[in-house]
Amino acid sequence: MLSFIEHPPRFFRKFFPYGFWYCPQSTKTVYLTFDDGPIPEVTPWVLDVLKQYDIKATFFMVGDNVRKHPEVFKMVKDAGHCVGNHTFNHVQGFKRRTADYVQNVELADSYIHSKLFRPPHGQFFPRLWKALSPKYKVVFWDVVTRDYNHKLSGEYVLNVVKRFTRNGSVIVFHDSLKSEERLRYALPKAIEWLKEQGYKFDVID
Repeated sequence: MLSFIEHPPRFFRKFFPYGFWYCPQSTKTVYLTFDDGPIPEVTPWVLDVLKQYDIKATFFMVGDNVRKHPEVFKMVKDAGHCVGNHTFNHVQGFKRRTADYVQNVELADSYIHSKLFRPPHGQFFPRLWKALSPKYKVVFWDVVTRDYNHKLSGEYVLNVVKRFTRNGSVIVFHDSLKSEERLRYALPKAIEWLKEQGYKFDVID
């Protein structure tokens, strides 16, 4: 069951075959992504780590966090990273009518201004796909680190990266308070391991 969360199986991906799940390249490449920010307690630290290793990443941002912390949003943009929409209030697709969900995404877009979209918790019905895919590139993932789970250790999070990463993997971390402890442990070590394995880093655009 855990591996189902950490590395979605092929049959699950078939529900949304045109979503961006992973993208193998001629040279070994991964895509680091960060969800749920930006926040001043964590996002600047992530930016410092990425700068240290000369890596660009993609940040899927909660619109209300951008509204509250525009200076951190600007830091991400000024550092040359890509940004994407993660709804305005981190809403779950299972709990919203289509019109309400789309309205929430559009409100976030008024702050973020990106054609990239990632559904929180991966909750995304075909009706939402039909409503949003004409305007947005819907980005899912290949590896979920589960750094948000306080019951797990930083070492566990690191081992998720080591176990499931392959050429083209879209890897999900979270620049959030509930992930901070495990993120601070796992992110630098994951980057170092990926570099040792010969991976290059790219952004989703």
